[in-house]
Amino acid sequence: MRLEFTRKTKVLAFQRSKGFCEECSARLVPGKFQYDHIKEANDGGDNSLANCKVLCTPCHQPKTTKYVQETRKHERIRDNNIGAFPKTKRPLQSAGFAKAGPQKKATRRLSKWAAWRALGDDNG
Repeated sequence: MRLEFTRKTKVLAFQRSKGFCEECSARLVPGKFQYDHIKEANDGGDNSLANCKVLCTPCHQPKTTKYVQETRKHERIRDNNIGAFPKTKRPLQSAGFAKAGPQKKATRRLSKWAAWRALGDDNG
């Protein structure tokens, strides 16, 4: 749940920053800065002045992008664990193994002793 800062908190935070970004110390231009939660509301942060930081857009954008990605990942994991995603109608099937060709047959039958003798000749 997103919580916005009150007008009073925004004014006090801007006065505290003296018109400079609290991250990189760049001069803040009207319309090109944001009020940022140090600890996000989803993580237990509140809308107090102590939790407010005035950031220029280049400093705020990467933090917001990273936070949104992490939040969406946690939401997908939560939804998956509580069964919010529909089950597939048919299970996944693998492509399987390639079919083996026909096995070669022996030209004549060997007895156990003949095979032993043939192996003995090769080893000796």
